Amino acid sequence: MDLGISGRHAVVCGASKGLGLGCARVLASEGARVTLVARGRDDLERAAQELQREVGIVSTVCADVSTEFGRQRIVEECGDVDILINNAGGPKPGGFRDWTREDWISALDSNALSAVFLTRAFIDGMIARRFGRIVNITSIGVKQPQPMLGLSTSARLALTGFVASVAREVAMHNVTINNLLPGYFDTLRLRTALEAWEGQGERQAAPALEEKIPAGRLGTPEEFGAMCAFVCSKQASYMTGQNILLDGGIYAGTL
Repeated sequence: MDLGISGRHAVVCGASKGLGLGCARVLASEGARVTLVARGRDDLERAAQELQREVGIVSTVCADVSTEFGRQRIVEECGDVDILINNAGGPKPGGFRDWTREDWISALDSNALSAVFLTRAFIDGMIARRFGRIVNITSIGVKQPQPMLGLSTSARLALTGFVASVAREVAMHNVTINNLLPGYFDTLRLRTALEAWEGQGERQAAPALEEKIPAGRLGTPEEFGAMCAFVCSKQASYMTGQNILLDGGIYAGTL
């Protein structure tokens, strides 16, 4: 299937590893001109070299999307953007009694306001060119909150509310905004968490987790990236304001 995104400029945040890198890889393989954004320079350069060997030239911007300075740098260096993938690591887990005002502000900056302000920066250009795709990588926690992850859930729900409003305002211009809600994927972040659980006595944390997933396995960054690429395609122009689960069936609700 020709997704109609060849030559389109795609900016992928949090692209040095995990789901962000998976999205960048598939978008680049479909012919998009991809700019990788991440705050860690070494990981960013390694990711860029990896993709260049696989799919050709990609560009990079080293910036922290959770800061005003980082977002401004992205805007200045990226120019016209047709596809924007908003992605940032989640805040620390814990109990709500322990979170300070600074913890809440940090979570909102990373997981809500970063996407809001980058959307604001690029969306008018998309409207003018009559093509735009904005995809926010949020979490299954938006539909199924987890204990100890209240900071992440609250911030991502704030972004979800923003998308629900703005997506309807720009749909007539062939600009769509959707959220992808990942469940458990085989990423370094999850593997690190599983190792920590095993270190606390959960000796078979990974197999036990996979047994809970109806698909019987963890997802891969590449299949997440494939869904992201489709949401960015010309064929998906009638889908906007949606929260799309990719979780192997672990969410048991009907809606």
